[in-house]
Amino acid sequence: MSRKPELRGRAARLARLFPGPTGSGQAARTPFVLLVVLLLGGGLIGLLVLNSALSEGSFKLTDLQKETKSLTDEQQGLQRDIDAYSAPEALVRRARELGMVPGGDPAFLDPDGTVKGVPSPASDAEQASLRMPLVLAPEVIDSVTVPTPTADPTPTETVVPAPEAVPSVVPPPTTPTPGR
Repeated sequence: MSRKPELRGRAARLARLFPGPTGSGQAARTPFVLLVVLLLGGGLIGLLVLNSALSEGSFKLTDLQKETKSLTDEQQGLQRDIDAYSAPEALVRRARELGMVPGGDPAFLDPDGTVKGVPSPASDAEQASLRMPLVLAPEVIDSVTVPTPTADPTPTETVVPAPEAVPSVVPPPTTPTPGR
């Protein structure tokens, strides 16, 4: 082993202030190495946890996008059904199935009781020509065959006769309202 040279003057005074490497240098280096290893290991574990959390969020996002797409498709299908049900031809067909007939000319009552227009009763004349539906509801298209229209009613069809005499207008009350 080599021997250290002796220090003189200022160097000797400084060497006395600081403890020299007398075997304790190895002991002081061990905690530092452990600290660096622990920091690196903790950083790697933190990155692993962060990466797995981001992957889980990505899977949830994909699932929610698929669910949104399926719900949007369902909404569009329901909107098509609503449009088919609210089409004028479908409304006429369902009204005919319920036995309704087109109304005549309307009459209107003014607030003072006078009648505007000439009322007429509903007629059943157009009912025979409108028995064939122009637009079928979506659930009926696949399951029902549409019968051909005939001149005489079949047992499955219901004919509602038009009323004989419909009062045209109810007369206004003749007695004044109390307090006026």
